[in-house]
Amino acid sequence: MLGLLLVVVVVALVFDFTNGFHDAANAVASAVSTRALTPRAAILLAAVGNLAGALLSTGIATTIAASIIVPPPGRAGIAVVLAALVGAVVWNLVTWYFGLPSSSSQALVGGLVGAGLASGSAVEWVSGVVSKILVPMVLSPAIGLVGGYLVMLAALWLLRRADPHRVERGFRRAQVFSAGSLALGHGLQDAQKGMGVIVLALVTLGYQDTYAVPLWTVAACALALAAGTSSGGWRIMRTLGRRIFPLTPVHGFAAEVTASSVLYLTAFVVAAPVSTTQVVTASIMGVGSTRRLSAVRWAVAREIAVAWVLTLPAAALAGALAYPLTRLLV
Repeated sequence: MLGLLLVVVVVALVFDFTNGFHDAANAVASAVSTRALTPRAAILLAAVGNLAGALLSTGIATTIAASIIVPPPGRAGIAVVLAALVGAVVWNLVTWYFGLPSSSSQALVGGLVGAGLASGSAVEWVSGVVSKILVPMVLSPAIGLVGGYLVMLAALWLLRRADPHRVERGFRRAQVFSAGSLALGHGLQDAQKGMGVIVLALVTLGYQDTYAVPLWTVAACALALAAGTSSGGWRIMRTLGRRIFPLTPVHGFAAEVTASSVLYLTAFVVAAPVSTTQVVTASIMGVGSTRRLSAVRWAVAREIAVAWVLTLPAAALAGALAYPLTRLLV
């Protein structure tokens, strides 16, 4: 049984690693686009922020472990968990290859649901998947969109008589801190998803009776996420930083402040796993809309929206298809 646990831990850390390089652009794309940070400095800042954020809370990990599926105990349950991870990793790699900022959170949830259905495991639809996962995932981008719009409007009103050159210099410096705050929020959200899967495996194999998150799990997932972040994410950075809306420092700052606020609220108040990618993208769209609606490249937004819609069912399908293989292997 220990060998099976080690396999799950390794694959969960691979998921966190792919999450890191897939989502590294979330925290730094706007800062790089506005030249507040060089790409290398931005990636380093994101890696440090991801590492620190992962150590702040374990509420989301408990939600992931306890609120989505109830796999059978022992080897059969581990096959379900492994299949879910395989589905999530496969979708992360596919969307990274095509440069689409999709949701690693949705990929993991989809993998869990798909593997759970394929195995006949109990899926907590109403009390878990819908209320604790899908509702926050749908509402958080909407809040990011509206919040970004309102924050940018407030900034424009407050700065309406300020010298434009001084404003640009000031917000370029401020973006270092707002990008760091966003990286911290990304680590707070996304490292916990790998933790949750490892805790689910510990309970399934009988190593613990509760969904408490051991310290070694927190440390391992934090390091894996930071390592993945430090490896880059240039394809997705280009999509977020340039293709949606041509950001200025004040736009980048407003988007980052809005997105990080949403991440902190969902993590600490409701312990809900939301998509950093979706929240950041929606915040950029909201900020850009203050210039005029046509300033946002909605065709790119539609491409991203398609990836969002496809992520959960595609990852669920990948998890379901992986289950027969993992059942044979374990």
